[in-house]
Amino acid sequence: MLVADYPQMNFTQMHERLRLELLRRIQRGTVSVSLLARQTGFGQSHLSNFLHNRRQLSLEAMDRILAAQHMTAGDLLPATYQQDALPADGESSSVPVVSHAVALFEPYIRPSATQAMLHLPAGLLQSIRTRASNPRRAWQRFVAVRIPAADALPMEPLVLPEALTLIDRHYTSLMPYRPNRPNLYAVRYGSHLTLRYVDFVANRLVLRPHNIAFPVDLLEVDSGETPSELIAGRIALILNEP
Repeated sequence: MLVADYPQMNFTQMHERLRLELLRRIQRGTVSVSLLARQTGFGQSHLSNFLHNRRQLSLEAMDRILAAQHMTAGDLLPATYQQDALPADGESSSVPVVSHAVALFEPYIRPSATQAMLHLPAGLLQSIRTRASNPRRAWQRFVAVRIPAADALPMEPLVLPEALTLIDRHYTSLMPYRPNRPNLYAVRYGSHLTLRYVDFVANRLVLRPHNIAFPVDLLEVDSGETPSELIAGRIALILNEP
């Protein structure tokens, strides 16, 4: 089945995709070499050599790492979201519903990271304008996340508890999408996703709530970092459930 559907994918490519995925997880702090060694029983030097592309893993070793990281071989296959997410015809477009961490950090949405699918009217996604930096344009564009009650409170009544929000990860600019109307963004605040109106003042992102009972937060932009790197994307649609 895999050979039929993905004739271009071979063992070497899957091996490299696993290496890059582990490096991404290490970079954002969700795993470390020492933790991976404990999970798999491999020595840290063995794993370090693999991560630095100095040696390859056997199929058995790859299986062990996949199991330890709750991944499947399908998660290493090339993303086909371009064809699936924006169909030219049909009655609807589908967007993966994912966790906040996946929306913030994952360029491509792995099958195992998809919690559900949000089905939208045909043509809706194609009509949304984009404005993103070149690196972000390589990311899968649309994802949806559910907003728990504690995160919704600062944005009530615009965003209600358990609302589904559609994030356009190709709109990270602070330019208004519509004249005289502020954009609502999903922002990376530490390792947390938060919804806020955003301004950029004196090298800080100013995060403004909709509910004035909540404070305005300031988010420092580190040296060498741009404001758009802290923005997951513009909120393109809010679905408040009754």
